[in-house]
Amino acid sequence: MTDDEPGEPAPGTDVPADGAPLRLGSLLRRIRRTADLSQRELAGALGVAASMIAQVETGARDLPAGVLARAATLAGLRLGLLDASGREVAGMTPGAVRDRCGRLFPAHLDVRHGDEGWWHGAERYSRTPPWYTFDRGRPLRDRFRDATGTPADHQLPRPGDSPDDRARARRLAAVARQRERERERRALRGTEQRSLGLLVLTCSCPAACDELLFGDEELSARRRAVPHVDECRCRCDIA
Repeated sequence: MTDDEPGEPAPGTDVPADGAPLRLGSLLRRIRRTADLSQRELAGALGVAASMIAQVETGARDLPAGVLARAATLAGLRLGLLDASGREVAGMTPGAVRDRCGRLFPAHLDVRHGDEGWWHGAERYSRTPPWYTFDRGRPLRDRFRDATGTPADHQLPRPGDSPDDRARARRLAAVARQRERERERRALRGTEQRSLGLLVLTCSCPAACDELLFGDEELSARRRAVPHVDECRCRCDIA
């Protein structure tokens, strides 16, 4: 078989999706030329046998990615992943959320907050829910991706990610929605009252009044009746 005839690629040869062969040996030769190193000098700098460098360049064997990356560094180069358009693709962030044992979640699955459909068994009601979870089955994961798209990476940890913090945020949001509906109702009623020349009352409570509903401090009888902070001048009865 001649060099022009198709056949199985040599051990040091990879074939990208576009069909153009990527020859590891030619890359290593480019590194040596850029770094101005002989095979023996490169092998010495990498701490490997000179025969390994020679075999890689002839396509007789592969080279570990870590060794290739160190060789590229000697030439002022670096390795990278490219997509089909030639743009570099970054690795997944090491700072992403982790499980309770400090491990990164499976790269091919999508992580979400633990209060968004924890998949544990019936005993989950007697266990503390995790901060983060994922769907083990690909069909369910794919349905989520069809609906919301594929995340580029696992999420980064943020303040307020704990189940307790998220539950409190939902309660505060519910109160805020209730207050907004009441304000809209009062605004509508105010329009009617103004048309009759009557006094119109509106709510001007600060946000701290909402937080009183779910605070940890002991409330006075007056505050328990209708929660307001001391500096609130509204004192409305919206609860």
